[in-house]
Amino acid sequence: MDDRPIGVFDSGFGGLTVARALIDLLPTEDVVYFGDTGRYPYGPRPLDEVREFAREITRVLVERFDVKMVVAACNTAAAAALELLQYEFDVPVVGVINPGVRASLAVTSNGRVGVIGTVGTISSGAYQRAVRAHRSTVALTCAACPGFVEFVERGETESDQVRVLAERLLAPVKEAGVDTLLLGCTHYPFLARVIGEVMGRDVVLVSSADETAFEVRSLLAETGSICRRGGKGSHRFLSSGDPGWFRHLGARLLGPEVAEVEAHAWA
Repeated sequence: MDDRPIGVFDSGFGGLTVARALIDLLPTEDVVYFGDTGRYPYGPRPLDEVREFAREITRVLVERFDVKMVVAACNTAAAAALELLQYEFDVPVVGVINPGVRASLAVTSNGRVGVIGTVGTISSGAYQRAVRAHRSTVALTCAACPGFVEFVERGETESDQVRVLAERLLAPVKEAGVDTLLLGCTHYPFLARVIGEVMGRDVVLVSSADETAFEVRSLLAETGSICRRGGKGSHRFLSSGDPGWFRHLGARLLGPEVAEVEAHAWA
C-alpha cells in the first residue's frame, strides 16, 4: 500500500474533469490538484514555455507534497512535456492524450474521428502521432478552438457567444463527417452541451478524463500502490492565481470538494 497522494495539474480548471473521475473511481486516494490560473491559458504559448511550466509544477507536487504519481491533466502540457517529465522525475507521470485516443478508436463506426484542442496541442501533432502509434487507419480531422478555454475559465459555458464561436470553429470536423469527436482539452467537457448541439446527436463526444482515471488505477494496481485504508481520501487544491475565484468556479465545476484553495506564488 502507498498512501501518498496523487498529483494532478492543469493550466486552470479543465483538469478538474480528470480530478472528478479520479475521486469517483478511487475514493480512498488523496489528491493534490494544482491549477496554474496565474499563467493560463497555455494553448497560445510556445511549447518550450509550457514545457518549463509543467516541469515547475511537477517539481512542486513531487518535492512539496511527495506525490506517488503525477497526472498531466492538460493536453497542451502533455503534448509539450510528457516525455520530459517521465524522464526527469522518479514517479510515474500520466498524460491524457493516449487514453483519449484509445477510447476514440474503440468508439468510431465509420472510421472518421475528429479532435479539437488548443492551438498548442493541435499544432504539436501529438494526437496525429498517437493515432499513428496505434497503427490505426482512421481518418483524423483536427481543429484548434482558440477561445474555448477562456469561456470556461470565466464560467460562461452556455452563452450565445460561445455557441456562435463553436459553430464557426467546429465547422471543419462537422464537414468531415466524423462520427466521433475527441475533446482534446480537459476544459472542453464543460462545453459538452454546446458542442454536442452543434455537432448533432449522431456524433459521440469522447472525454479523456474517465479513460485517464482508469489508466491511473491500472498503474497503481500494477505497482501495488493503491491506497487501501478505509474512509474517503483528502483533496487539496492550489491556485497560482486568485484562490477565491478558483474556489468559487471550482466548486461550480467540480463540486463541494473544492472547499478551500491554497495560493501558490511563483518566485
